[in-house]
Amino acid sequence: MIKKVVISAAGQGTRMLELSKDKSKHLITVGQRPFLAYLLDNIIAAGYQEITMVVGFREDMIRDFLKTYDAKHAKLQLINQFEMLGPKEKEYGTACPIKCVKEAVGNENFISLVGDNFYTVEQLQTMNVDDQFCYVAGVESQTPEKFGVLLEKDGFLEKIVEKPQEFLGNFINTSLYKFTPDIFDTVFAIEKSPRGEYEITDAISLLAKEKKVKIKKFTDYWMDFGRPDDIEKFSKYLQEKK
Repeated sequence: MIKKVVISAAGQGTRMLELSKDKSKHLITVGQRPFLAYLLDNIIAAGYQEITMVVGFREDMIRDFLKTYDAKHAKLQLINQFEMLGPKEKEYGTACPIKCVKEAVGNENFISLVGDNFYTVEQLQTMNVDDQFCYVAGVESQTPEKFGVLLEKDGFLEKIVEKPQEFLGNFINTSLYKFTPDIFDTVFAIEKSPRGEYEITDAISLLAKEKKVKIKKFTDYWMDFGRPDDIEKFSKYLQEKK
């Protein structure tokens, strides 16, 4: 059984505009609690006991939040991405948090997710597949052109196409992964993308070429908590769950 989770939470969240000007987007309040609290609740409820958060922007505020958060029996540790890899102007992108946790994770399978997406307990439990494959979680979307589209072939991930201009499918990446230690070889092998960033999807696509990546398909609630109007949407979800 997988016990370790890595949360990528180094970014500021410019899509949140003024709301994330002076604090991490992960700490934006919804229903009197930071968004991150709801995510941590579900991670712990799903049975994961060792949580590593890769932080950067306003690490101080995240530390202050964790002092008041009841993690029950789970262990939480923080790793500062910018201290390990340098400032974002030097090295940045979705692959960077994974580079930072090689020593912390060790030679074990682990779950990786982003701190500004919401996943249900059931989704998090479904990703706990302690085998030799990596897994990518996906959902159907009416606007796949805004995300990375997952292309499947013979039960395996063929590749991930970021924000395709032409329709390739409507099954999108939710940035929830189960990784084997193989991911560490690939994150250090990739080069900068056309955006000038190190992309985790490029690393996953390398593993996909070796048929090491499968897809988990979800039909229940998932949310990319990225824009100001998402606060109201998520608040409505929480009210409906009561």
